[in-house]
Amino acid sequence: MALADLLQQDAIIPALKVNSKKQLLQELAAKASKQLGLPEREIFDVILQRERLGSTGVGNGIAIPHGKLARLPAITGLFARLDSPIDFEALDDQPVDLVFLLLAPEGAGADHLKALSRIARVLRDQDLVSKLRATDSASAIYAFLNQEEASNAA
Repeated sequence: MALADLLQQDAIIPALKVNSKKQLLQELAAKASKQLGLPEREIFDVILQRERLGSTGVGNGIAIPHGKLARLPAITGLFARLDSPIDFEALDDQPVDLVFLLLAPEGAGADHLKALSRIARVLRDQDLVSKLRATDSASAIYAFLNQEEASNAA
């Protein structure tokens, strides 16, 4: 499963200004709502509910909030680079500045887990993460994420 299958270029927020985890999740829900045509509140509630089970801050300044929605036609993602890092209660207690929101249909099953695994694997690449942190261009971020896919496929 390629990140390009999950992420459209217009689903990248290159310099999001937020002050808290809750505000970040609200902004992501608002953007996803516009993109997907689903209620913002529904999206927010699903990702907040998941966060309450345990932080999706995976370490190294990266978070992968995720959730499942009944009326979602396909697995989809949103990527945000934060203007300044925020506390996300991450596993390593480091503030988060790179966020990949993953939303899946309720019946996605293993595909949801494969997508999460793929995102985590790609974002473990330190060179890629450095490039993502060094730009505030949505098209550059999109290219970096998809370039990583191409180099992994080779």
